[in-house]
Amino acid sequence: MALRPAVFLDRDGTLNVQVVRDGKPFPPGTVEEFRLHEGVAAGCRALKEAGFLLVVATNQPDVGRGTIPRSLVDAMHARLLELVPEIDRVEVCFDPGMGEASRRRKPEPGMLLDAAAALGADLPRSWMVGDRWRDVDCGRRAGVKTVLIDFGYDEKFNLLPDHTVRAFPEAVAVILGASAQPGKDA
Repeated sequence: MALRPAVFLDRDGTLNVQVVRDGKPFPPGTVEEFRLHEGVAAGCRALKEAGFLLVVATNQPDVGRGTIPRSLVDAMHARLLELVPEIDRVEVCFDPGMGEASRRRKPEPGMLLDAAAALGADLPRSWMVGDRWRDVDCGRRAGVKTVLIDFGYDEKFNLLPDHTVRAFPEAVAVILGASAQPGKDA
């Protein structure tokens, strides 16, 4: 089986609208608050039509902390898959990040590596799209190209993204543009 390129997608802030308090992003608190950013469904369709696998990779530490039930996260993912049926897989890390780091908690690349192994993804031709420094670090550690959707959060970056954009449709355009150029590192 030939390996296929993938686009790994952060969830909160990248696909769905985040709640920003004091310059920091947070996930929605209810399924009713869960709504996609403009252009996400169409962008995912375009990526899928171009031959990319689509994988959501999301940290959901509030489940591990016991502050939200796993059933709420599962319901949000069910809603996400209704809105964007092109998604091939959803990887979730519930680790709250206390104590020893999990190999799956972003910025570690475990979710990307696990999904790549399960789906036959070609990491050197793949991408990570996210809105936080953890997404960029995760993608770089997994050996994929990175696109940061920059919302101007108050946080420092360890590694720089390959591309920076302002909205999801711009990220899709970067990926499709690089992938369409023969000989280009896509």
